Amino acid sequence: MKNFEEKTINRQTIYQGRIIDLHVDDVELPNGESSKRELVFHPGAVAVIAVTDEGKIVMVEQYRKALEKSIIEIPAGKLEPGESPEITAERELEEETGYQVDSLTYVMSYYTSPGFADEKIYIYHATGLRPSSKRSLDVDEFVELKEVTIDEALEFIKQEKIHDAKTIHAIYYLLQQQG
Repeated sequence: MKNFEEKTINRQTIYQGRIIDLHVDDVELPNGESSKRELVFHPGAVAVIAVTDEGKIVMVEQYRKALEKSIIEIPAGKLEPGESPEITAERELEEETGYQVDSLTYVMSYYTSPGFADEKIYIYHATGLRPSSKRSLDVDEFVELKEVTIDEALEFIKQEKIHDAKTIHAIYYLLQQQG
């Protein structure tokens, strides 16, 4: 196997924030040449494919400033320091939707944008939902709860109302589970 490693010569911290850190690395390429890499570091995130006993997918609609529009997504949130992905999944589901879960199954994880970011998202499938009185959005979080059928979700994908990778993956995962 060929070695594609890029050796970091220097790292400049551009920004350290609440959610991400931004760095610019000077690197030595495998052929000895040099280049720059703009890198975003993120603590990781969890997303939950939550399905009611009636077969509805629990989603939230929220405004995404980077997109300058609202989209419909599965519940998700970032990992807190020292928190396991399973705990984050349960916490985020309850905070964003007001549902607790009886059964949480790990589906997969993946890097969201490996060309410039190290964010890894963990996907869980939640069943056995029950209402909770602990819905508590963050102070800067405004979401509308939606429960949709798989057919409605597919239509939302066509309309680009669902337009993010984790949610599109969730819909196709559920379709595959239907057999």
